[in-house]
Amino acid sequence: MKRYIGDGMLLITAIVWGSGFVVTAIALEYLTAYQVMAGRFVIATLILMLLFGYKFKGFTKSILWKGALLGTFLFIGFALQTVGLEYTTPSKNAFLTAVNVVVVPIIAYLLYKRRIDRYEMIGSCIAIVGIGFLSLQGTMTINIGDALSLACAVAFAFDIFYTNLFVQKEDAISLTIVQFITASLLSVAAVLIQGDIPTTFENEAIYSIVYLAVFSTTIAYLFQNIAHQYTTATKAAIILSTESFFGMVLSVIFLHEVLTGRMIIGAVLIMLAILFAEVKPVFRKKRALVK
Repeated sequence: MKRYIGDGMLLITAIVWGSGFVVTAIALEYLTAYQVMAGRFVIATLILMLLFGYKFKGFTKSILWKGALLGTFLFIGFALQTVGLEYTTPSKNAFLTAVNVVVVPIIAYLLYKRRIDRYEMIGSCIAIVGIGFLSLQGTMTINIGDALSLACAVAFAFDIFYTNLFVQKEDAISLTIVQFITASLLSVAAVLIQGDIPTTFENEAIYSIVYLAVFSTTIAYLFQNIAHQYTTATKAAIILSTESFFGMVLSVIFLHEVLTGRMIIGAVLIMLAILFAEVKPVFRKKRALVK
């Protein structure tokens, strides 16, 4: 029963993250990218502090620097993603962001010399072809928003990689609190540097920020942390990778986004690449049984 609860929580997280692309696009009609980020992270940080304030007593230097590093990666990833949304569509942004699942093994190889197996290599190649279908325009140029979305996928890949590394020794919730505090400080600093302190707020902007803070940030991250206790990492990654699919579907439903045939082919290829990269342990197990 707990396994099904965990899978259900991950599916809810994927749906919420997918909706986040749509809600962010709406928020950007009223606020700048950094205002959106500052709003969601500050509110999410306050919520976490209210819920888990007792964790502060257990903070160590290790948790502080590791959480700060994760917060920096998170800030960079969301900055690139949110700014990228100003120049591309929510569905394309969602699928390009999902490429981070394929980038993670490459980072592991470059930093820790972990061998990239052929399944990961094939997945990466499929993803590159999918990105070409999804992003390259008729003139064989890539939209700046697509490029930023791809860059954000790399930043999120670093965040995922180091999160998986750090939680082996540190408390996950404590790391998340420091991570959110860091992302909040960096986001607020970016707003102050740009001199974009908002003086008035439209209702739509307020609703969007609150939704992103409560659901896409606080609840989604808590659900993800809890669900990992009841399911395997591979199954979790497969379920969470569907956020890009939900992002595309919800963009079509609520923003009336028009998808071209090339975009659909590219999206399908990227989804296949993500699934291929994550189910490789199943392929290995089947081959071992055959032998």
